[in-house]
Amino acid sequence: MSLHAVIYRYADDPARLDEHRPRHKDYLASLFEQGRIVISGPLTSGGPGALLILDADDADHVARLLDQDPFWSLGLIADRQIRGWAPFFGAAKLDSPTAG
Repeated sequence: MSLHAVIYRYADDPARLDEHRPRHKDYLASLFEQGRIVISGPLTSGGPGALLILDADDADHVARLLDQDPFWSLGLIADRQIRGWAPFFGAAKLDSPTAG
């Protein structure tokens, strides 16, 4: 497994985002319970979006997991960036196979 940073930029549709947010949060919570999401939360600047750190085999695996997010299937994610991440400091470093 390896860590991946994902940046979501949400669509400019606050009413639909609010309407479907409970399903989005429930899906992300299920990924957290499975040990796939290490940490996630909304970004507080630069427009509506979120940062997620996932533990998965590779970027394609991350994409397949996040393709099931209701926000994605409903077109409420305007942009999604998935990048490998190898932290040097912090608790996540302990689980990172590239740490050291």
